[in-house]
Amino acid sequence: MSVSLKSVLISDEVDSKCAELLRKYKVNVVTKYKLKNDELIEELKNHDGWIVRSETKVTDDIIATTSKLRIIGRAGTGVDNIDILAATRKGIIVMNSPGGNSISACELTCVMISALARHVMKASQSLKDGNWDRKLFAGSELFGKVLGIIGFGRIGREVARRMQSYGMKVIVFDPFLTSEQAAEFNVTLHNLDVIWVTADFITVHTPLNVQTKNLINSETLKMCKKGIYIINVARGGIVDEKALLESIKAGHCAGAALDVFTEEPPKNPIILELIKHPNVIATPHLGASTVEAQIRVGTEIAEQFLSISGLAAEYPITGIVNAPAIKAAIKPENKPWIELGIRLGKILSKLVNAKSHITIENSIHGLDDINESFFNIAIQAGFLLNIYENVNLVNASVLAKECNIQINTLLKYSSCNIISLKAGDHLITGTIRGDRAVLLSINDSIFSSEVCLPEHTSLYLTHELENLSEILNTHRLHKVTVNSINLSNKWVLVHTNKPQTLPVNGIKYY
Repeated sequence: MSVSLKSVLISDEVDSKCAELLRKYKVNVVTKYKLKNDELIEELKNHDGWIVRSETKVTDDIIATTSKLRIIGRAGTGVDNIDILAATRKGIIVMNSPGGNSISACELTCVMISALARHVMKASQSLKDGNWDRKLFAGSELFGKVLGIIGFGRIGREVARRMQSYGMKVIVFDPFLTSEQAAEFNVTLHNLDVIWVTADFITVHTPLNVQTKNLINSETLKMCKKGIYIINVARGGIVDEKALLESIKAGHCAGAALDVFTEEPPKNPIILELIKHPNVIATPHLGASTVEAQIRVGTEIAEQFLSISGLAAEYPITGIVNAPAIKAAIKPENKPWIELGIRLGKILSKLVNAKSHITIENSIHGLDDINESFFNIAIQAGFLLNIYENVNLVNASVLAKECNIQINTLLKYSSCNIISLKAGDHLITGTIRGDRAVLLSINDSIFSSEVCLPEHTSLYLTHELENLSEILNTHRLHKVTVNSINLSNKWVLVHTNKPQTLPVNGIKYY
């Protein structure tokens, strides 16, 4: 599934190299900042792609009005300013540039840890005020201290590497990490209960979601060592700001370094009091604010737009947020099987008349290396094409859930690569020969010759063999090819080179 990309709107300030690269490949680029919602809605009518940073809020209301938009790109890591579910249901791909600002965010985190340990900010301000209080600002070494990292992705791993050079012991929590993977980075994987009671410094590097909102709160802070330091260069809301302020004022938490807040710019009196506290280092969301990071995230999102649209093949796709099947579908070795899944799903939907809960049994014979989750999405997309007008590999799973369509997959050993789909009393099988999708059978009828399932032709299924000539003559179908007649003559499949529907009883239109 390639994405048409003729025009892109950039609605937040992104480095100029982003637009330059897109224009190099003949993509029209329009840059308009600080648009109001009604202005955004009107402007988006003209664009296939939309690039934002954190300032623009991509809401359900805006997404719902778009008809041309196919891809939204976040020039940066976080996508919490984008309504992912709304975009997914609309069939819009959401991408980010996950590696673009990793180094910059990591380096700021390391600076924060060092500055907290040595009271750099307080000592500097005291000296500027005309004081010379060396003993008052005696700090502590990082050597031998325990750093707890919550979220061990790109940024967390870079932080670990650098702080290990200080001699810090690093312990981590990440639900997607294995102990073996942790060992590769010379860190120890623990659950959160261990992190709270063990760490001297805790830094968070997770997205903001239901699981991470207020992850550090009054209860978890009480579990921490007296003298704990908290660092947040990830997302505002992961740390409960009121609870953190109370812990610092009570003397349990020694201090904090915060680059992000639940309200930006802050106006809430609690957040303002927290920022002004002498034991808090606060910066205005500078994690990605380096020249290098800005160039990198802008260039990276442009590269991904060009790659997923097929305009450039040399760039990797690393930041698809809501459509993993897309990444699988663009690989040459996967594309034919994805297409087969779509086409078999379309045929099966015409055979199954049930409008309530539908369970599809998907048996994969052979194909040990195929990712069944991607293939299932393709089947869902094909099945739903006869129900919804705009279905693709992005929104198929969401729409299938709404329609109570469930797919159970069974991997079977076989010397032949065959896909079997069963729903109710109907069973169809297909395979790939060369790079062509081929239908092998319908129910107990096995076709005596290959039934190719091309992408851009109509396919009619009928069990009224004796009426075939009459149907063709009545509707004057030109250049019609009867692809195959199965051995029991129960089914006839007809390809036409122009999409059309035959309003004749006994015919299924595909």
